[in-house]
Amino acid sequence: MQDTILDVSGLNAFYGRAHILFDVNLKVGRGEVVALMGRNGAGKSTTMKAVMGLLNRTQGEIDFMGESIKAAKPHAISRMGMGFVPEDRRVFADLTVMENLEVGTQPQRDLAPHWTPEKLFRLFPNLGEMPDRPGGQMSGGEQQMLTVSRTLMGNPHLVLLDEPSEGVAPVIVEQMANMIMALKREGLSILLSEQNLQFANLVCDRAYVLENGHIRYQGSMDDLAANEEVRRNYLSV
Repeated sequence: MQDTILDVSGLNAFYGRAHILFDVNLKVGRGEVVALMGRNGAGKSTTMKAVMGLLNRTQGEIDFMGESIKAAKPHAISRMGMGFVPEDRRVFADLTVMENLEVGTQPQRDLAPHWTPEKLFRLFPNLGEMPDRPGGQMSGGEQQMLTVSRTLMGNPHLVLLDEPSEGVAPVIVEQMANMIMALKREGLSILLSEQNLQFANLVCDRAYVLENGHIRYQGSMDDLAANEEVRRNYLSV
């Protein structure tokens, strides 16, 4: 694998007394798009929250950019160059598109793509047509684009994308796929939580499949697409 940017080993996570993740191991290389797949409740979002420092109780090792972040706070992880786009979007409803982007701005980083509003508007023309519209007056798909754009304004090395295709119109799903491929061309690393195998096939290099907090499969997208047993046991509804 190319230069490893995220290395997770032996990750266990808990909600109260409930043990949710069991010895999860995964890696993301620089410029790589990796899918974290599984059904609802498999542990995909929990894995992302644990990596981002958003869970109170975890065990294991999490290295980002060659440094341990297992005890770091979310704001410190963000400042190191990790972005997180949660499934529930969380735009600032009373702020305009431009103001939302300003909130996410961080300095340019060596070896990371540099983002400006103008560059993002080329990626998301819909946003460029509504720079003064409040976030609360946008459709769900437009809010998804805005959340991604706000995260990119932090000039991250790695973005955690939680279910980007969930609950948005097919035309937005297509734009999201084009967006992820454009980000990959820029050299950005992405860990993508996804249930839609067709979507993941379009944009991802490798996949990890989770079931009940355990990694059940890891391999290339081509191998996953050809493995009917894994797809039937862990991905089909």
